[in-house]
Amino acid sequence: MHRNIHVSSRLLRVCVLGLATISAAVIATTDTADARRKHRHHRHKVERSSYNPAFASIIVDANTGATLTATNPDALRHPASLTKIMTLYLLFERLEAGKLSLDSEMEVSEHASSQAPTKLGLRPGQTLRVEDAIKGLVTRSANDAAVVIAETVGGSETDFARLMTRKARALGMSRTVYRNASGLPNDDQVTTARDQSILGRAIQDRFPRYYRYFATASFNYRGASIRNHNRLLGNVEGVDGIKTGYTRASGFNLVTSMHRGNRFLVGVVLGGRSGSSRDAIMRNLLAENLDKGATRRTVAAITERSPSQSDIEVADDTPTPKPTPVAVQNQGAIQVASAAPEPAEIESRVAVPTPRPAAPIAAARIEKPEPGPFNSGSLEKPLALVPNPGSSEPMKPVRIKTVQVKSAPIKLASAVAAPPVTNTIPAARRDIAETSNAAVAKAELLPQPANHGTGNGILGVLPASRMAPSTTQAMASAEPAAPTVQQNGAIKPVTHSGWIIQVGALQSESEAKARLDAARDQARGMLGKADPFTETVVAKGDRKLYRARFAGLDRDEAEAVCKKLKRSDISCFTIKN
Repeated sequence: MHRNIHVSSRLLRVCVLGLATISAAVIATTDTADARRKHRHHRHKVERSSYNPAFASIIVDANTGATLTATNPDALRHPASLTKIMTLYLLFERLEAGKLSLDSEMEVSEHASSQAPTKLGLRPGQTLRVEDAIKGLVTRSANDAAVVIAETVGGSETDFARLMTRKARALGMSRTVYRNASGLPNDDQVTTARDQSILGRAIQDRFPRYYRYFATASFNYRGASIRNHNRLLGNVEGVDGIKTGYTRASGFNLVTSMHRGNRFLVGVVLGGRSGSSRDAIMRNLLAENLDKGATRRTVAAITERSPSQSDIEVADDTPTPKPTPVAVQNQGAIQVASAAPEPAEIESRVAVPTPRPAAPIAAARIEKPEPGPFNSGSLEKPLALVPNPGSSEPMKPVRIKTVQVKSAPIKLASAVAAPPVTNTIPAARRDIAETSNAAVAKAELLPQPANHGTGNGILGVLPASRMAPSTTQAMASAEPAAPTVQQNGAIKPVTHSGWIIQVGALQSESEAKARLDAARDQARGMLGKADPFTETVVAKGDRKLYRARFAGLDRDEAEAVCKKLKRSDISCFTIKN
């Protein structure tokens, strides 16, 4: 019995000791977990309070070009995936020039396939349709598709980035430098809110046919549905694009275009702390400035400067000053504690950029040519004989007799017939009005050396045998002029090319001109290269009507303009000339 009691006590001690050990282990584990949670919460709180992207914004009235409101509009910022707007601008140029089509297949290189996510998942050796690439950039902001475009258009991404920067200068984006086609982090790739507003307006004015892709809400690619990151599409009335962007170094960026009624605004927000706050800021800016916008287009479409003014190798210059750092460095890596970023535009790590001095960019000097050795229409001194291009014989200078032309008052008329034509020039008066079709009499023209010129004193070096008879007749006779119509106050022959759009048939010519002006205002730059004119027709009962028309468009341009005008309650239809 004593033995049993001893065994029982030993078992009891073992149980108590085991229970104490287990309790201690549980308590220690709980304390450690609580400590870890508290540490993570503290670190998260510190990071959240430290994350403060450098903010910039601008709202521009695209009808007048006026800035309605702005915050740090010229401060340097990283563009992130807003870079892809310029990538698409250069691609649209190729499409418009006919060098590519929407069905063209572009090859995928190993460099393109290796881009950081998010991407379309392209593999080396595959091909990508141009239209799929456009939609992939607009919706998913696919970095691999951006590089495929760059290599197709520019040969390499580096050369394409130089083209991008040069194009930015041509458009007046004076502070933007591109280093890649996707917007993935690069300390030297910078822009400003004002520059991005210029690009947002220019791409609409220049490519109305292709700009519509920026309104793509979703995109089906290889069985997967890809949704656009731009949450304002379909949620804010009048918003029709254009692009979001995000990296840790830039914060949350957005370029937005809004057409509401006759008002047209372009807005830019750079450095938002989250996607939702960035969108909310843009909504508020658009709402606050909408009523300030003009209802008539008075500013010309943004055009590119000539290559002599903008062809500067800015991509090889000393890098411009860097933007203010927008994230904090913690234990060797930058941590972001804001809302979840858009997955298409995240890079792996970003070093905090340091400011560098800017290198001034000098514009190219354009030398004016010296005036030629002419005096009152005759050669001042003999010129050295220069071989005629395409011939072994030298070009021979010829003394010619000229007739001085002085401008005279011009009366503008709406009649279809041309002004009266005279067949001779009075001996006592040599002045010829600019509107006259009179020609110099054949007897007054000096003969030229054999086989040079036409033999009738006309400038040129072609032999007379190569001049078409009809051309010679036109110069030496005074046949009645071709039928003419009045185009914006000037008499011109009826020679309209391309597709024609008609925006009305009015009771008077002044009403027709007013309709042309109204259509040009509502089309917002889409009729920049069109040829406006009025045309008189006789309706039933000998009633005159004046057609208001634009010529010189291709089919797609004409249809796009008519679609735009009909939304503004202006009647419009297209005619194939």
